[in-house]
Amino acid sequence: MEWTTRRLALLGAVWAAGLLASGRYPFDRATWWMEVAPVLIVMPLLWGLRRRFPLTGLALMLVGIHGLILMLGGAYSYARVPAGHWVQDWLHLARNPYDRLGHFAQGFVPAIVFREALIRCGGLARGRLLTMLVIACCLAVSAAYELIEFGAAMALGQGADEFLGTQGDPWDTQWDMLMCLVGAATSLLTLSRLHDRQIARLGKQTGSS
Repeated sequence: MEWTTRRLALLGAVWAAGLLASGRYPFDRATWWMEVAPVLIVMPLLWGLRRRFPLTGLALMLVGIHGLILMLGGAYSYARVPAGHWVQDWLHLARNPYDRLGHFAQGFVPAIVFREALIRCGGLARGRLLTMLVIACCLAVSAAYELIEFGAAMALGQGADEFLGTQGDPWDTQWDMLMCLVGAATSLLTLSRLHDRQIARLGKQTGSS
């Protein structure tokens, strides 16, 4: 599994550089820690599972990109990411849309990871049931994250505003979950065939079914 180790080493180097850059002078240090926490949790898991459950290249690449999205949001806070302001000005939006991108990715990336786990470990056949379960898992992650945000708001009061990133929108939670749903559906529609080919190739490399 040397190829898996090399990929994880590359991902670790990219993430380490991203963490150093985003964490040097973040807008709010507490917000930064909360936003990058998933990265600090996922990397040890990837290394721990690299022999028993190495991810396909597609899944690993998406996980890496998602980590960078979180780091950028943590550095500026989601409401202040410059790229979001550029899009806001270009499209004449009422708010910085970077938070919406983050929640789109919250569905787009886990959809492939859950799909891979359900096919390779659960033995599920491709079809409607698999699609429904993947989307349900992504929405469960989104709901859990919203509950974490709720807990942070209750514990920190106004200090959680940067982490929540609501930008004054009373429907922010609903929009977040909708964007997760859209992201998951988009991922399955656009990447399933490529993902199937990579799963088959990985099965040959690892000698698994």
